[in-house]
Amino acid sequence: MYTWALLILIILVIMGSVWLRICHLRASVDSLPQVEPKPSPFSNAVQDLVATAGGVYLSLVMIVSFLKLDLPERITVTFLSFDPLAMTAIGVAVIQPVFTKLFSGK
Repeated sequence: MYTWALLILIILVIMGSVWLRICHLRASVDSLPQVEPKPSPFSNAVQDLVATAGGVYLSLVMIVSFLKLDLPERITVTFLSFDPLAMTAIGVAVIQPVFTKLFSGK
């Protein structure tokens, strides 16, 4: 029961992050003249989320490797099994637009 609630919560948080990215991209794209076909704000937001998570993941892998930390390769919660570094990277990428919204001053 708690696992499904956790999965639904994770999905809702990711959807909220994508929505904040869409709002940010709509505000910045509308001011630029478009010569090429215009990609959708949703596709740009998902691309930005994946790119941010990938960059954070690579940075975390380098830090763990440099510091020679001993982390488990997989963490299992009920029937879910995931990489802790990847989950941390996705978590940081999901909350990044919230901090952008808070500290941008707009």
